[in-house]
Amino acid sequence: MKSYLDIVDKILKEWILKENRTWIDTLSVPWIFFEHNMANGYPLLTTKQVPFRLIASELEFFIKWITDKNWLIERNNHIRDEWCSPDKVKYWHDEQTKQKMMEERELWPIYWYQRRNFWWEYISRDQESQNKWVDQLKKVVETLKTNPNDRRMIVMARNPQFLHRMALPPCHYGFQVLVSDGKLHLLRNQRSVDTMLWLPFNIASYALLLHLLAKESWLKEGKLIGFLADTHIYTNHIEWAKEQINRTPLKLPTIKTEKFTSIFDREYTDTVVENYEHQWKIKFDIAV
Repeated sequence: MKSYLDIVDKILKEWILKENRTWIDTLSVPWIFFEHNMANGYPLLTTKQVPFRLIASELEFFIKWITDKNWLIERNNHIRDEWCSPDKVKYWHDEQTKQKMMEERELWPIYWYQRRNFWWEYISRDQESQNKWVDQLKKVVETLKTNPNDRRMIVMARNPQFLHRMALPPCHYGFQVLVSDGKLHLLRNQRSVDTMLWLPFNIASYALLLHLLAKESWLKEGKLIGFLADTHIYTNHIEWAKEQINRTPLKLPTIKTEKFTSIFDREYTDTVVENYEHQWKIKFDIAV
């Protein structure tokens, strides 16, 4: 996927060195634009292997607004293992704290909890509040079916009153859906972008969301757009970043969802990627 490699190349050429909370410096570039037309294939990176199973199961986890990371672990998905709510374990870098964070299940109302229950008073993963508020995703789905020309189909994950209690304030904090000429387009905003490790996951996840919303509303798939703010490469990723831009992208795979009735009851195994060819795997360390 050349559009992704262009981002990597831009950072390696135009970087500014920045410190951050992880204690691993980054090469950073502000405000990068990403665009992909779904007619050209499903944007799963081909210059290295990206495990679609993890992306699909995490999106189900998000849409079902689960806050217990054991749901992911039980499905052999470990991409949230290192984090937990600071209500349970106060964040720090020492090994003892990291181990406690690993052992704690509670993530608090991150990402899609806010998108499905914005302003809902949250107690904990095993206690339900009675103060229900706005289901933003449900409203978008209803609007797509009743008024697809609406220009207000926006979903936010950044709820200021809860940021200090989340396992991690949302990096990809909002998206907007737009319908034009029978095609569904999705624009997303991201405040912080780990380009080598998480950006390929983010792109593929929102492309999957676009795919599911298009199926839900009987529309064609359009463009996936991204506005990326602090777009960076961690200094311990530089060697493999250079390896990435020297690889030639392969033809993109396609995506198919079977047994589809609704985005709300879909299971991650219902969606498959077909004809996915990729070059050999690269493992990047997580900066927690």
